[in-house]
Amino acid sequence: MTKLFTCSRRSFLANSAALTGTATLLSGIQRAHSAETSAPLIAYVGTFSSPLTDVLPTQVDLPPGNGRGIHLFQIDRSTGALTLSGVFESGTSPSCLAINAAGARLYSANETDRVGDANEGTVSAYAINSSNGELQLLNSVPSGGRGPTYVSIHPTGRFLLVANYFGGSVAVLPILPDGSLGPATDVKRDSGTIGSVRATNAPKGSFAFSGHDRTHAHMIQADPAGRYVLHVDLGLDAIFVWAFDAEKGLLTPAATPKTSLPPGDGPRHFHFHPNGRWLYSIQEEGSTVVRLDFEADTGRLTARQTISTLPPGFAGSNFCSEILVSADGRFVYAGNRLHDSVAIFAVGDDGDLSYIGEEWTRGNYPRSFSFDPQGRFFYCCNQRGDNVAVFQVDRQGGGLKFTGNYAPVGNPSMIVCLDLAELG
Repeated sequence: MTKLFTCSRRSFLANSAALTGTATLLSGIQRAHSAETSAPLIAYVGTFSSPLTDVLPTQVDLPPGNGRGIHLFQIDRSTGALTLSGVFESGTSPSCLAINAAGARLYSANETDRVGDANEGTVSAYAINSSNGELQLLNSVPSGGRGPTYVSIHPTGRFLLVANYFGGSVAVLPILPDGSLGPATDVKRDSGTIGSVRATNAPKGSFAFSGHDRTHAHMIQADPAGRYVLHVDLGLDAIFVWAFDAEKGLLTPAATPKTSLPPGDGPRHFHFHPNGRWLYSIQEEGSTVVRLDFEADTGRLTARQTISTLPPGFAGSNFCSEILVSADGRFVYAGNRLHDSVAIFAVGDDGDLSYIGEEWTRGNYPRSFSFDPQGRFFYCCNQRGDNVAVFQVDRQGGGLKFTGNYAPVGNPSMIVCLDLAELG
C-alpha cells in the first residue's frame, strides 16, 4: 500500500479548455538512483498560482500567486533534499492535494471563486505514471462552492470530500472506476451565528483576524473507520460531525452534530491520533490546540485540553496553520504564521499535550508541512518565503533540525509524498 503524507491550500489549470481535457507534465522526470532503490521517492507541491491569460478567472488570494501549478520533485533518500523534476502548469491555485491509497491518482482543490460563468471553484483528478510520477489530467468538476480549500479521500476510496472556504460549504464527489470525478452526490452549506472578531484565547496584543466575517468551511476528513465525516467552519467556531452513507455518498447530521469551540478562536485543521480516539484541532486566530476525545460509535466529540501553540510570554499577532501527529503518535506539530515557527508537543498517556519547544521554519508564513514516508524528514511549505525547507526529525525526542536544504517554489501551499518503490 502506498504511504501518503501531506502538508496545505489553493489550485490551477493551464487554460480553460484543459478543464475537460488532459495534459502532461511539461518537463520529463529522471529516475532516482539511490542506494536503497532505483524507483523514485517523489513529492508533489501544490501552490497558489495566477492565471496565465486573461481568459481564466481571477485568483482568490491577492496579490496573485507566484506558483506555476503542481510542482514535482525527486527526494534524495539519504539527505531529504528536493530536486525539481517537472511542473504541471495551472493557474487556478491547486493548493491542496490528496493521493489515493494505491498511489495511482492525485486530486487537487483548485481554490478559485469561479471558473467561467460558474460561481464556484473546481476540483481535478489526475492519473499518476507509476514509473516516473508524471501527471495526466483526467477531468475537473465543480466543487460545490467558491474557493475549494481542502480535499481528502474517504477510507473506502470511492468518494472525494471537499471543503469550500469562501462558499461556506462541503461536498461529496464520487470517484469513478477510472479515477475521474463525477457530479456531487451531496452538498451541505454551513449556517449559524458568526463568532467574535476577537479570539477568546488570542495572545496578548493580538490583532489577528481572518475569517469571522461569514461561514468558512476550512477542512473535511473522515474518521479512520469511515463511519463519520468531520469538517470545521472557522467563521462559526465549530466542528461538524456527519454520519456517512458509504453507498450513496450522503451526509446526515450525527447524534451530536456540532461541537463549539471558544468564540473567535477559529478552528482551521484537525488531525486524528493513530489510535482513532483522540483528535487535535488547531485554532487559527486563538493560537491554540484543543485535544478532544472522539467516540467511534456515536461520532461525539468532547474537549479535554486547550494549550497555546506559542512560547510562554509571547505577545502580538499570530495565525496558526497546520497540525500534524507523528505516525507513532508520540508528538504533535503545530504551525505558527507571523511567529514563523513549528510548535512541538509530546503526547501523554491520556492524550494530553506537553509543550516541548518550537523550531524556526527558515521562511515566511508556514502554511503546511509533512513528513517523508519513513518519517525521517519534515518538509515545511513557507508560503510567503517561496520555499520548502527541509528538516531532519529526531524521532526519539520529537525535535527538528534544519538540514540546510531549501527548494524554491512560488507560494507553496501543500506537499504530499509518494514512494514509487512501494507501488505494485
